[in-house]
Amino acid sequence: MTTRVLIAGGGVAAIEAMLALHALAEDRVEIELLGAEPHFWYRPLSVAEPFGLGTATRYEVGALAAAAGDQTFTLGTLRGVDVTRHRAATSVGELAYDFLLVAIGAVPTPSVPGALTFRGPADDEKIGEVLRDLSAGAIRRVAFAVPSGASWPLPLYELALLTGSHLQANGIDDVELVLVTPEEEPLQLFGRAGSEAVRRLLEERGIAVLTNVSPAGYAEGELLLAPEGAIGVDRVITVPRLRGRLLDGLPATVDGFLPIDLHGRVAGCEDVYAAGDITDFPLKQGGIAAQLADAAAEAIAAQAGADVEPRPFSPVLRALLLTGTDPLYLRRSLAGACRVETISPASLWRPTAKIRGRYLEPFLTRVGSVPSRR
Repeated sequence: MTTRVLIAGGGVAAIEAMLALHALAEDRVEIELLGAEPHFWYRPLSVAEPFGLGTATRYEVGALAAAAGDQTFTLGTLRGVDVTRHRAATSVGELAYDFLLVAIGAVPTPSVPGALTFRGPADDEKIGEVLRDLSAGAIRRVAFAVPSGASWPLPLYELALLTGSHLQANGIDDVELVLVTPEEEPLQLFGRAGSEAVRRLLEERGIAVLTNVSPAGYAEGELLLAPEGAIGVDRVITVPRLRGRLLDGLPATVDGFLPIDLHGRVAGCEDVYAAGDITDFPLKQGGIAAQLADAAAEAIAAQAGADVEPRPFSPVLRALLLTGTDPLYLRRSLAGACRVETISPASLWRPTAKIRGRYLEPFLTRVGSVPSRR
């Protein structure tokens, strides 16, 4: 009999899982994708848009599902799960499943009161306003503030570096840029080699760095810091703090994330898996989400009868750091190995540049709409 797999979500993890299941289990599975939005945004280049270096790309989720073996796409949201009955409560009614994969992402929440929170393409114009004010001399001091808690800080580093490069290219040298972070070293999640390379890039662009302090709020020209202190700035740019989404019938951490094992199984829930930012894995990033989705898809495919030996999740963190000149490719196995290399700017325009999904990137290349220069 065909195994019914319900995938809740419409982002990187959900689409990667759909593609992986179709490739591994073929007609042994019948896949339904339940997504809250009709569009999938390819976001890695959204930080470059205010600088005229690239654009985010939008795909119709229904069209992606159809192209991936005529899978079903339903517009709706997951609200809860009856694990015993294998039923999912959704905004469009109750849906039956043999296996459920939850990939609904996390909820972005404001992290620094009073700051400009960069969430993606919707905030490109706000970043453009800051650049125009810097060029006109209306403001002179800008802080890029990495929040404490669960977040993905890479876009903030990119915005700082791109702003510094933009100012240098336009001969604007009477401004002050500072990056504030609770990390011990800049972008420390990429290891010592990555941190040293990023620190050099920041220094070359005249960006000061304050480590071991958390941004607590911005008001009346001052960025308050924790555990103590403040700095005077004209603008503060930050990224959201991420929180989970509570679902009836499923366990959750204090912050609302789903606890999983190394195959993506949700703790104590038979036939329920999770992948991506909704899980309790602390790093929230597209490549990590895709790797989690692959691990869960292999486990489900094996139970559906496919000749697959499920491999446990063994994360490798990869990213392309946009700098305004030559991008920096960062790679780190979370077991310890780290690699840093400068690559050709032409690599920016390949879908494989930043997310690195095993199935997603070849699929997006095949269906078209590859990100391109403006």
